[in-house]
Amino acid sequence: MGNQANVPAAQGCGLMARVRATMKSVDVEGPFELYATRTPGFLLALGFRALGLHPVAVTLASMALGVAAAVFFSADTAGVRLWGVVMLLLANWMDCADGQLARMTGKCTQVGRVLDGFAGDLWFFAIYFAICWQLTPRLGLWIWLLAAWAGFYCHARQCALADYYRQAHLYFASGGASGELDSSEALGRHYAALGWTRSEWFTKLYEFFYIRYTRGQEKATPRFQRLLGDLRTGRMQLTPTLGADFRKGSLPLMPWCQVLTFDVRFAVLAVAATAGAGWAYFVFEATLMEVLRLVVRSRHEALCQQLADKAPGET
Repeated sequence: MGNQANVPAAQGCGLMARVRATMKSVDVEGPFELYATRTPGFLLALGFRALGLHPVAVTLASMALGVAAAVFFSADTAGVRLWGVVMLLLANWMDCADGQLARMTGKCTQVGRVLDGFAGDLWFFAIYFAICWQLTPRLGLWIWLLAAWAGFYCHARQCALADYYRQAHLYFASGGASGELDSSEALGRHYAALGWTRSEWFTKLYEFFYIRYTRGQEKATPRFQRLLGDLRTGRMQLTPTLGADFRKGSLPLMPWCQVLTFDVRFAVLAVAATAGAGWAYFVFEATLMEVLRLVVRSRHEALCQQLADKAPGET
């Protein structure tokens, strides 16, 4: 949302300037994302805006396309599986386009953000199932157990943590003006106040799952929660100095957070699945990506401990 005000001013500029105006921040989205994902997404977003589509409709379409790609991943021939890779790439561009369209049109909603995160989970669940289905004749039950560990335990926590750290970075770097750091406690109060009426049932349903997602992020980041709690209770103030110190320590971790989300994951999946060795992708998630998650978490928690230990007057 923080870049939304920049969009009108960028309309007369070059393509790259207009794309940057729809990005969250150059801190959390680097050159690779600019050219490989955000630019194709921006071009799609322009077309969707011309058609008058709502960002949520684009999100739902990307979900359907990503799930459809899973059917191709289950094929016995490499050429057909490659088509699944192409479809998943297009689904990801559409997933980028929905956020850019939301910032272009000012239609940023919590429902859209929740569905945006759910879309990726749905894609990979379907693709994991398809890969396991294809490999079962060769590997039996073991491929399902490996996929369950890699997906439900490793993949889910890696993406959730990376997303949370990027939102935290945006929040501190902007002095609290940006970043979507929802509190599970506040969400719980709002959830309790909602009913199962025609106008509220959908909001209540997605908040039920979103609260649990947010609670998992909070549980994984105890030292950051201490720092955030001090800010919310007034024991500390989000001064420019504190924001700059947090940004300085967090910025080197942002490229690694990007690795933990989609781009590198997609590249490894594309090669492994096309070659008929989807099991190698599951091993990659459960080993290298999991080690990276632990390293990023350790460094981020150490940063938060250092800042939280400072007296309010020092920040």
